[in-house]
Amino acid sequence: MESLTSAINVQVDAKDKVEATNILKDLGLNMSTLINMTIKQVIKRGGLPFEVTNPKPSQELLEALKEGEQIIKDIKEGKRKGYHNMDDLINSLNED
Repeated sequence: MESLTSAINVQVDAKDKVEATNILKDLGLNMSTLINMTIKQVIKRGGLPFEVTNPKPSQELLEALKEGEQIIKDIKEGKRKGYHNMDDLINSLNED
C-alpha cells in the first residue's frame, strides 16, 4: 500500500518555535517527527497523550499572596517598616 502524506500548517509564537526546535534537536528529533509521534499517540490513546490542566493556586499560596498584599498596604500606611535592600534591614536590626 502506498503511503500518502499531508501537510499541516500551524501558526506558533516565533520564540516558542526556536526554543522547542532547540530542545528537539538536543533529543535527536525535529518538529516534523514530534508532530507525527504526537498524532500517532492521539490515535492510539483516543485522546491527548498528555494531561491538559489549568493549574489552580493552592490555598496556601492564595493566603501568602493576601498576606503580602496586606504587608505592602501596612508599609504604605506607615504601620510597618519597609526596607529597600538588605543593608537597610541589617542597619535597622542593629539599631534595635
